[in-house]
Amino acid sequence: MLADDTWFKPEIDRKTLKELSRRSNWAGAKHFLIYFTALIFFGYLAVISWGSPWFALWIFMYSTIWAYSPSNWHETLHRTAFKSRLTNDIFYYISSFMGNFEPIRWRWSHTFHHSHTLQTHDDYDFEIQVERPTDLIQFFCQFIPFGQLLYPHKTLQAEIFKHAFGNLTKVVEQNAPAEDKNKIIWNSRFFVFIWTSIIGFSFIIESWLPIFLFILPNYVGAPLNQIVNITQHLAVPFDVKDHRLSTHNIRLNPILSFLYYHMEYHLEHHLFPTVPSYNLPKVHELIKDQIPKAHPSLFAFWKSVLPFLIKQAFDPNHTYSIK
Repeated sequence: MLADDTWFKPEIDRKTLKELSRRSNWAGAKHFLIYFTALIFFGYLAVISWGSPWFALWIFMYSTIWAYSPSNWHETLHRTAFKSRLTNDIFYYISSFMGNFEPIRWRWSHTFHHSHTLQTHDDYDFEIQVERPTDLIQFFCQFIPFGQLLYPHKTLQAEIFKHAFGNLTKVVEQNAPAEDKNKIIWNSRFFVFIWTSIIGFSFIIESWLPIFLFILPNYVGAPLNQIVNITQHLAVPFDVKDHRLSTHNIRLNPILSFLYYHMEYHLEHHLFPTVPSYNLPKVHELIKDQIPKAHPSLFAFWKSVLPFLIKQAFDPNHTYSIK
C-alpha cells in the first residue's frame, strides 16, 4: 500500500479492509452539505452585520469554518470523500482554492508525504513543520489571527505567486513530473486572477467585505484550525519507517472531529490511506492492540508534546516518543 515495503503494516483481514475502503456518495454529500450550510449561515451573519461590532464575531466563526477547508481538500485529494471520481475532483478543486493549495503540486507532494513521511535525507518531505529555532516564531504566529502574514513570503499564496510567474519551487521540482509543471503554472495564474478580481471588485464597490469573505478567511480563522491540524506529526523523530513512531492520534469532540474530517485518527489514515475517513474509527477498533494509544484530548496532546517541539528545534535528536 505504501511505496516502501519496509514500513510497518498492522495485521488486518483483507476482506474487512476492502469493505472498509468502499466509498459512499451519500457520506460525502452529507458532510459537504453540513459544512457549506454552516459556512453560508455564518457568512450571511457576517454580511448583514458588516459595519457593526457583531461583524468581528461572525467573520471569525465563518473564517474558522473556512479555515478547515484543507480537511475537505485532504479527503478529496485521496478521492475517499465520494464514490464518484469526478465528484471528488470537483470538490478537490473547490477546496484547493479555499485552502490556497494549487491542486496538482499538492497531489504529488502529498503522495510523496505518505510514501516518505518526515524524510530529510535525499528527497525531502516538504510537509515537515519545525526544524530550526527560528521556525518556532513562525510556528507560534499561526495561532493568532493574521499571524501568518507576518511571514508573507512563506504563505501558500506566496508560493502560488511564484509559480504563476514561472518560478517553480523545490517541492515542485522534486515531486511533480515534467508534464505537469506547466499545468501548475497555469493553475497558479488562474488562482491569482481570481484573487485580483476579488480585490478589484472590492475597490469598485469601496468595501473590504469581499476580501474578508474570500481571501482572508484562512488567516482570520487560523487559530482554531491550526491548533488541531498541525498536530499530525509534531515533535516526532525524522527518518523512521514506522508510522506508529511518527504520527499522532488524538481524541476530539464531535464538532472538531467533523471539521477535521475525522483525521484525528491520523495514524490509521497513514497505515490505510485508501480508507474513507468516516471508517477510520472502525479501523482503529480492529488494530488498537497493535498501535499506541491516542492522546486523550487536545489539551493533553499540547501539554505533552509542546515542550518536546521547542527542544527539538534546538536539538533534532530530542523527540517525543509515542507510546
